[in-house]
Amino acid sequence: MTTTVDHSATISDADLVRLSRQPLAFMFRYVRRHKVQHIAIMLSVILAVGCAVGSSYAVNFLVDTLNSHRNGPMGPVWRAVGLLGGLIAFDNMAWRIGGWISTYAFVTVTGDLRRDLFRHLTGHAPSYFADRMPGTLAGRISATATAMFTLENLTFWNVLPPCLNVAFSILLMIIVSPLMAAVLVVLAGLLSWLMFSLAAGGRPLHHRYATEAARVDGELLDVINNMPLVRAFGATHRERRRFGERMKGEMDWRGRSLRYLEKLRLVHALLTAIMTAGLLVWAILLWHSHKASVGEVVMVTTLGFMILHGTRDLAVALVETIQHMARLAEALGTLLLPHDMPDEADATGFNGPPRGEVVFDNVTYAYPGGSPILDGFNLRVEGGTRVGLVGRSGSGKTTVLALLQRLRYIQGGRLLIDGVELRSLTEEALRSVISVVPQDVSLFHRSVMENIRYGKPEASDDEVRVAAGNAGCSDFIEAMPEGYRTEVGDRGVKLSGGQRQRLAIARAFLRNAPILLLDEATSALDSESEQKVQEALERLMVGRTVIAVAHRLSTLRDFDRIIVMQSGRVLQDGSPAQLERIEGPYRDLLSLQAVSLEDVA
Repeated sequence: MTTTVDHSATISDADLVRLSRQPLAFMFRYVRRHKVQHIAIMLSVILAVGCAVGSSYAVNFLVDTLNSHRNGPMGPVWRAVGLLGGLIAFDNMAWRIGGWISTYAFVTVTGDLRRDLFRHLTGHAPSYFADRMPGTLAGRISATATAMFTLENLTFWNVLPPCLNVAFSILLMIIVSPLMAAVLVVLAGLLSWLMFSLAAGGRPLHHRYATEAARVDGELLDVINNMPLVRAFGATHRERRRFGERMKGEMDWRGRSLRYLEKLRLVHALLTAIMTAGLLVWAILLWHSHKASVGEVVMVTTLGFMILHGTRDLAVALVETIQHMARLAEALGTLLLPHDMPDEADATGFNGPPRGEVVFDNVTYAYPGGSPILDGFNLRVEGGTRVGLVGRSGSGKTTVLALLQRLRYIQGGRLLIDGVELRSLTEEALRSVISVVPQDVSLFHRSVMENIRYGKPEASDDEVRVAAGNAGCSDFIEAMPEGYRTEVGDRGVKLSGGQRQRLAIARAFLRNAPILLLDEATSALDSESEQKVQEALERLMVGRTVIAVAHRLSTLRDFDRIIVMQSGRVLQDGSPAQLERIEGPYRDLLSLQAVSLEDVA
């Protein structure tokens, strides 16, 4: 048997969001994708429990056979022994078959779940991630998969068996005493209802524990990701104390959750002890009044124990099921929120080869709860030209780049690329025409080759090397211990700032998109690194539409146009040579940076 992935049955994002409010329906949707395997597991459980309950009858048959053939032939005795031995063998074999199949079915379900959750998570807008800790989100995906795996195990190995056990035992007990069977049905039903009702009352405790556990996981990853900062400020002991306080909260709620479960188990233990003693006395009285044989007394007692202990096991399993269901519901409620920025239903691509023309037409945008950052912003960038955005902090420069990448939606006006509104483009079409070289370069903890190839996954090794050469990366890459196979560390920690920037430029070279966005690409570098990165950028910008945000005006001296922004509007628009001759904000910025007009020219 092999584990297969049924991509045709992938759940849509809309269905995921809808089902997240119904954990049981959510679980069943994934189980149904592998129904043949789950049906096989269920049949094996039914067979195993049937054999286990049937063993009680076999014991009854063996005891009565021994009594009636004490001095007779041994044939009937050996047949009774064979029946009991066969049922025991089938019982064990059925459990093992079910367990073997579950190693494929349960694992496949959790794999499908994590794949779908990751797909949905990566479809969220950047604002979703800005408001949440990455560690918490990653922990919740793992917690959801763990909860699903645990719930499947509980259902098939802890909930289903005692239910079948009680049902089969009662059917068999009718042979001896219908009244006793009826009484046990009532008692078992009342006991199960009582325990389930009490267990449901602990759901808020279990939910709070799940929330606290996810928060602690997020705090832990947040500190680990920022260890250089912790060390730099000598905050190791402070973070240890903070984590200790967080742990106290989680441990407190976990303790409350577990103690609630123990109270339920104690109540059930007392009730089943009383019921078991009463059943034993009843069976002995039946024997004493010659209404039951010795074998039937043994069978009734055994079945009675199985019924009462089955209700105990069922109650315990249901309590644990509710606990894990609460964790599942909490995680789903956080992860499976509707996407803020999905593709439009009729979204398309470009009609022809993109030219790279960008138009902001009376665009307005304000961050939630704030005043407008862009207010009636107008800008037309012809394809193949270089435009620099300058201005004081808060003037809206970075917002322009964010809106062009559709990291946020404009709230008024129109934003177009080659005459097509951004909302009318699919995510794939939009990303295919834009390359970005940011100030804070994002790198994966993967090899140099993989990080550069991220811009074009289908690129060959030779294409990656050519891009690296154009970006001026070849020298330091080949000097690394494993060359292009060297891993760069978490977020590229093994590389210098200039090396990370040149890898980002190599990635943009490989992508070969017509629009290039530069967001303070050299502002955090030393003079030597800045020069090397600037040389690589000059090669990258040839023949592309370039929109660059820069505080260092010297990096824009060869641009076609400079846009001076203030309070979300365009104050000045012209070539560097034109603007330096006019009194205004651009010359003021030049003066502040102590850049001579001759150097800029």
